[in-house]
Amino acid sequence: MSQYPSLHMIIDGEKISGGGRRSFEVVNPATGETIGALPLAEPADLDRALEVAAEGFRIWRKSTPQQRAKVLNGAAQLMLERQEDLARVATMEQGKPLAESRIEVLMNVNLFQFYAGEVFRIYGRELVRPTGMRSTVRHEPVGVVAAFSPWNFPLGNPGRKLGAPIAAGCSVIMKSAEETPASALGVLQCLLDAGLPKQVAQAVFGVPDEVSTHLLSSPVVRKLSFTGSTVIGKHLAKLAADNMLRTTMELGGHGPVLVFDDVDVDRVLDTAVAGKYRNSGQVCVSPTRFIVQEGVFEKFRDGFAERAKAWKVGNGLEDGTQMGPMANPRRPDAMERLIGNAREKGAKLDAGGERVGNQGFYYAPSVLSQVPMDAEIMHEEPFGPVALINPYASEEAMIAEANRLPYGLAAYAWTDDVKRQRRLADEIESGMIGINSHMIGGADSPFGGVKWSGHGAEDGPEGLLACMVTKAVHEG
Repeated sequence: MSQYPSLHMIIDGEKISGGGRRSFEVVNPATGETIGALPLAEPADLDRALEVAAEGFRIWRKSTPQQRAKVLNGAAQLMLERQEDLARVATMEQGKPLAESRIEVLMNVNLFQFYAGEVFRIYGRELVRPTGMRSTVRHEPVGVVAAFSPWNFPLGNPGRKLGAPIAAGCSVIMKSAEETPASALGVLQCLLDAGLPKQVAQAVFGVPDEVSTHLLSSPVVRKLSFTGSTVIGKHLAKLAADNMLRTTMELGGHGPVLVFDDVDVDRVLDTAVAGKYRNSGQVCVSPTRFIVQEGVFEKFRDGFAERAKAWKVGNGLEDGTQMGPMANPRRPDAMERLIGNAREKGAKLDAGGERVGNQGFYYAPSVLSQVPMDAEIMHEEPFGPVALINPYASEEAMIAEANRLPYGLAAYAWTDDVKRQRRLADEIESGMIGINSHMIGGADSPFGGVKWSGHGAEDGPEGLLACMVTKAVHEG
């Protein structure tokens, strides 16, 4: 417990705690024990954060690419040096295995280093005009960004929310999840220690609806960046519309995985099982609905269940753990509800379907097959360690099932037929598609969805331009 840091907000570089403020108990999901008390913002705190962020934008919009690159590269180096401490804190407050938390640190390092280079590639253009006239198109920072991030990637999500706006010349007010505050504070502290002016980035915590309503109603804020559920995203989008804010919305998914009968089933399983149970399935791009061609359905289902039963569940800080606890007590409750409903509708339970141990928020890696379409889990994102495996006869039926839901964040397909690969890339409705791979992200690649999974993109040049506005200048 002594390794978990004291908690605070950061406004104008000041670490703020106490002062009679309300607090939120941070819990270690591996044990269920309280490990910290997080101060929650009052309206005066949010007003101060807005005032400082407005000043921060006036300062940072004038920064040179060299200044921004120096801060981003410096923060990346500090995260490398602090990798073990950052990773241990993330595992303590979120639950994922330490190996996964270490990878999260490296995700931020790669992203910050990429943006440190991308600041030199914010190109405009000059239009062709008659002699004596000049018309140019330029990109300028949008302004103060209100950035809200969830608990499932306690280091990576704050990195995304901070990296692009800072690279673009914006200032940021970040509200990360109250369940995982120390991770977000650790990422921001690396930026401040690398020389980011204290006015440019603030970290606040609070009752979510209070904070979002207060910040998004202010004329100071010009952009909303949100990662979270579709339900909350729709609510925030309505608030943002009142002030015509720019928005980047990375919302829920229900990842389809098409498995055709021309593949090496064991090779697919080796990748798919690890992808499904990564972070206990608490991943917006988690592979969830396995749409399997009839010829390999039984082998795929049985192999998946066999591997699920052997998956090692335990404290994320312990060596050999492949899957930690779920992040909070709500998630095992949701698993019991959804899996119970599916079984009542006639689904077959092939693995798991139960809690693990008598402390913490553990749930067994689970497999359901022959899941009826009227089961809730076929429509609602489970956000947990459960794979849904159903047989299909044809490519057309498999594509139809992949596109059935209003979500379109990530999709996956496994086939050795090159022409089919191209058809799937064209016909599957998703912001990201992995073909014969579950690796769909990268610092240089846009990350985002379509339909109810949101709009806009993070990462890549697209994530940087999402924090900028376009201006045309015409000179006579």
